[in-house]
Amino acid sequence: MERDIEAYLVKRVKALGGMAYKFVSPSNRGVADRLVVLPGQIWFVEVKQETGRLTALQALFMEQMKRMGHNAIVVWSKEDVDKWIANL
Repeated sequence: MERDIEAYLVKRVKALGGMAYKFVSPSNRGVADRLVVLPGQIWFVEVKQETGRLTALQALFMEQMKRMGHNAIVVWSKEDVDKWIANL
């Protein structure tokens, strides 16, 4: 389930000495689920389960962040979380 992947993400980020803030912006739909702060870098992370899909607003938010030079990623599984962390 999506919440299991999100909990795993938070656990892995904390193990790296980072923080994974729950990101909620009531007047801005489509923002990423988590704002991950690691030493020297910040990531916008959207969490989906493997059978999920990004909404148009979520996809737009992720593309806008990337276009502005920010780190943004969608993780679809615990394995994706592990791959992302391995590549940091």
